[in-house]
Amino acid sequence: MRHSTHPEPLLERDHWRDLNGTWRFAFDDEGRWFRPDEVVFDREIVVPYAPESRRSGIHDEGFHPTVWYGTTLHLTAEECAGRVLLHFGAVDYRATVWANGHVVALHEGGHTPFTAEITEHARAGEPVEIVVRAQDNPHDLAKPRGKQDWQREPHSIWYPRTTGIWQTVWLEWVPETHLRRLRWSADMESWEIGVNLQVSGPLPADLSVRVRLYRDHDLLADDRYAVRHPEVSRRIALSDPGIDDFRNDLLWSPGHPQLLDARVDLMQGDTVIDRVYSYTALRSVQVKGNRFLLNGRPYYLKMVLDQGYWPDGIMSASDDELRRDVELTRQLGFNGARKHQKIESPRWLYWCDRLGLLVWEEMPSPYRFTQVAVQRLVREWTEVVERDISHPCIVAWVPFNESWGVPDLPTNPAHRDYVRTLYHLTKTFDPTRPVIGNDGWEHVATDIITIHDYADDPEDLRRRYGTLESTRISLQQQQPADRVITLSGFQAAEQPVVLSEFGGIAYIPDQSNGWGYSESQSEVDFVEDYTTLLAAIHECHGLSGFCYTQLTDTFQEKNGLLYEDRTPKADLLKLAKSTQGRRTAREMTIDPLMNPFGNSPRWLNRQYSALVAGEEVAPLDPGGLVTGEASED
Repeated sequence: MRHSTHPEPLLERDHWRDLNGTWRFAFDDEGRWFRPDEVVFDREIVVPYAPESRRSGIHDEGFHPTVWYGTTLHLTAEECAGRVLLHFGAVDYRATVWANGHVVALHEGGHTPFTAEITEHARAGEPVEIVVRAQDNPHDLAKPRGKQDWQREPHSIWYPRTTGIWQTVWLEWVPETHLRRLRWSADMESWEIGVNLQVSGPLPADLSVRVRLYRDHDLLADDRYAVRHPEVSRRIALSDPGIDDFRNDLLWSPGHPQLLDARVDLMQGDTVIDRVYSYTALRSVQVKGNRFLLNGRPYYLKMVLDQGYWPDGIMSASDDELRRDVELTRQLGFNGARKHQKIESPRWLYWCDRLGLLVWEEMPSPYRFTQVAVQRLVREWTEVVERDISHPCIVAWVPFNESWGVPDLPTNPAHRDYVRTLYHLTKTFDPTRPVIGNDGWEHVATDIITIHDYADDPEDLRRRYGTLESTRISLQQQQPADRVITLSGFQAAEQPVVLSEFGGIAYIPDQSNGWGYSESQSEVDFVEDYTTLLAAIHECHGLSGFCYTQLTDTFQEKNGLLYEDRTPKADLLKLAKSTQGRRTAREMTIDPLMNPFGNSPRWLNRQYSALVAGEEVAPLDPGGLVTGEASED
């Protein structure tokens, strides 16, 4: 598999240039400037870090509704040979892009990518002046903003704002006719991979596309199709190995994150005119009765809430930092992450795909219900699903959280219709994954019933969710945060029930300001409190999974298993053992797809034999969670 740092790992070309680095910068708090030639750039900024962050070199957390960026590109003859595309990973919130004084792109939405074509302004050896204006009203609660605070200082559960460019900017040069988009899907029942390709530019009569799929270095499929229209959809049949042992080697799961590398060639006759590298995976996700299923088998979700914030970069991080977060999540014993109120960089999703971490993707919320807010969220959520639908790690879509943006769900029919609409719209875009209409409570449309319950007494959790019957009663009677779990008109059937927020134990050894939902006084107490709480959760047989709050301390919230700098608050192995819970011979199986702990078949065989013999189960080696092969202690 290719291991580059390309910002769009599912549509990767050899010909691209990273434009991150030092740009010219200016605040425009009064909105005085409207054209690039009016701007007075009086400082510099390090892109892609927001001006609020320390890494940007500015670190100004004040209210700045308009900011300007400038850079000069010097293009080579090779870069100017075809169409020249300027890509932005994300700009918060409304972006206007100029090239040599001409508007080349307009985009609204702070979490999704867009592209500006600058071909007509690109001449080899001649400078191209790129100017970007980002407008981001810090007080506007009708735009999707997630955890970005509208107050001057972060308060409660909200964090510093992110203004302007906060994901990678890069340059790409492509031929006149080129591949514009790839979408992958998998069908385990027929043992097929689906591919949808979109082609941009003129379509000559002898145009075709060749798709090759590889497992490691073994060629699995080599198909070629004529291109008669800008969109091509095909099914690629794989050879079914038949027996489960061989099937499992091809399937993707956290314990065995097998990716299928793809090389896609756009050809005119026998000449390759465009080539992209991508990947996909063979895996399925569904709910059946009260079970979450991965690859057709029951799978218990052990997730952690991940805010995706860093002390120096705020919402932006290096590729190494994104990878490290995935590794630490696996080392802590979790098989999934609920990325909370943030659309993370595709590079993070790449590492989740490659290292084996399930993801619930959640739309950042607006906090008002207005026509404008509805239009903004629907448009941006559509772009989110389109961007990330091909990532095998994503196993659930979450358009709303805790009724944010729909505060009157119990009493306002329009709010309920809005949630139902987003639920069904998401299912229309992607019928292959579960959708949680409104995570936490007040469900009106969902494939998984989720509950946010921060009870700090483990006995309360056992009493509420210990059995299927007690869980059923709790769905009717329990009111976390004084909110009912399901609203009238929604008929809870046998959906899986997941405790998608709980815990939040704070350990603050330096006694700095901060808070958690409960607090431990020492490292020993912290491990004991976490172990006791997780032991209770593992005994809650009415649940199909959990999501612990949270992975890291995040500014004033000190309820992470890791500090803000990602240093563990306690021994990783002890925490991982608590996350995984007690194992029984019935839970353990030599089939890695039935194993929620993310270990290889060989290691499972050893563990299974030990359990049957009544011997001690060897602890997990945290490093093994990353490589897929855990060792004996």
